[in-house]
Amino acid sequence: MAQRVTIRKRTPYNTTSNRRRVIKTPGGKLVYHHLKKLGTAPKCGDCGIALPGVPALRPRQYATISKRQKTVQRAYGGSRCGDCVKSRILRAFLVEEAKIVKKVIKSQTAARK
Repeated sequence: MAQRVTIRKRTPYNTTSNRRRVIKTPGGKLVYHHLKKLGTAPKCGDCGIALPGVPALRPRQYATISKRQKTVQRAYGGSRCGDCVKSRILRAFLVEEAKIVKKVIKSQTAARK
């Protein structure tokens, strides 16, 4: 017959915050180990992929790690992925170029009249 395992916490319900695993101790007894919830990686604000270089932790754990582990050394470091930053820079450059071209065309048409 299987050995009985007693719940160590007060909540008997099978919820996400009350996950448990049966572990055999060195003394041969079976006990429940209550598992912590898994952390999710921070996502890019534009495309939604997990940010590379930033660990997936529970929200409170980010307070205990250093700043260099929470970000990447780049513009928009812990907020946007590298591809989105690249596209933002390219878009800003092209917008400025379009403004310059528009200004040149306007000055050329004014010179012809």
